[in-house]
Amino acid sequence: MGEQVKLRASDGHELGAYAARPHGTARAGLVVVQEAFGVNSHIRSVADGYAKDGFLAVAPALFDRQQPNVELGYAGEDMQRGIALARQGNPADWVKDVSAALDFVRRETGGKAGVIGYCLGGTVAWLASTRLNPDAAVAYYGGYITHFAGEKPRCPIMLHFGRQDQHIPQQDIDEKVHAQHPEIPIYWYDAGHGFSCNDRASYNAEAARLARERSLEFLKKHLTA
Repeated sequence: MGEQVKLRASDGHELGAYAARPHGTARAGLVVVQEAFGVNSHIRSVADGYAKDGFLAVAPALFDRQQPNVELGYAGEDMQRGIALARQGNPADWVKDVSAALDFVRRETGGKAGVIGYCLGGTVAWLASTRLNPDAAVAYYGGYITHFAGEKPRCPIMLHFGRQDQHIPQQDIDEKVHAQHPEIPIYWYDAGHGFSCNDRASYNAEAARLARERSLEFLKKHLTA
């Protein structure tokens, strides 16, 4: 179902991306934004899943600016390497790369396009909603959303967090995000960080199922209506 494609950002940077195409005509485009571990097998599976739901799903390789073809696991040295790459990266550059992916799926489908991101990608999805013009966005446990909470989303956006997430205190989200954007749906789950990733020890099947169900309904509403 998937293939490797090349994207070109507005500053001329060329990056790789994983594209998963649906059977038949795509209902819309969807940019799947990686965690801090590259476009690994999990992120590819997320794109594949949304392709099965009818979206042209594209996952841009945000770390290509630092190191091409990064694909990491969730423990030990891989975990530390992913965190280091995320800290060294430039959010403004990641937004450019997501913009290139949005342009790609819009050209390919001729329709609307959204963004969904996880962990690092959750923060980038928030920035895409405030700095670009997607038709909808979904962010899972984006730990640095609070740093950019003063920015106003330009499109409908939905947020997912885990109450047991030791990296993202609920009080921070309540005081810095919800207080400034009370209209945004924010869902909380009895789960930890990374609860939607079945390759993590923190995976929570019920929370992942419910969050995806809500996300899919939201994306269909805003991208295919």
